[in-house]
Amino acid sequence: MKAYIFLADGFEEVEALTTADILIRAGIEVKLVKVPGGTEEKCKAVRGSHNIKVKPDLTLGTDISEEDLLDGDCVVLPGGMPGTKNLAACNEVINTISAYDKAGKVVAAICAAPSVLGTNGLLKGRKATCFPGFEDKLEGAEKVDGGAVSDGNIVTGKSMGSAVTFGLKVVETLMGKDVADKVETSIYRG
Repeated sequence: MKAYIFLADGFEEVEALTTADILIRAGIEVKLVKVPGGTEEKCKAVRGSHNIKVKPDLTLGTDISEEDLLDGDCVVLPGGMPGTKNLAACNEVINTISAYDKAGKVVAAICAAPSVLGTNGLLKGRKATCFPGFEDKLEGAEKVDGGAVSDGNIVTGKSMGSAVTFGLKVVETLMGKDVADKVETSIYRG
């Protein structure tokens, strides 16, 4: 299995890296994909919302094309500001999440990022959660208060504080509850 995690300038570091860690522990290949633009364009890093620089595995449009992204099983959008706005402004991100949803592949977003799913029609008739204050962007969704919610192939998470719960829900959606339970046991009990 393969998951792509999009990193746009201003992404929430904990949401992206915790999710990556949880997925890797489940045996999923994870690729951090930089969305073009941002303050670190020349050095291939992405600056998070708390000024932590992360070096991605790939840069969209340079190292990987929009079409190449379609070989994955899951795509993840971390929240953060202005990261969420930068994801929403990237046509390749929107095209990818739409293609994944249409193919029944897992589309996951946490914190403010579920707003990107909502404003692009991916949440209609589905349960979803998000960071408080972004509920109006969950267009057509049944809003649920919880750390992480899955509905079919869509997984949403509430906030940075629910990053572990979100990561485990993504694993459960991809690989089943038994695998998610094993990862949860390993991180809480060793």
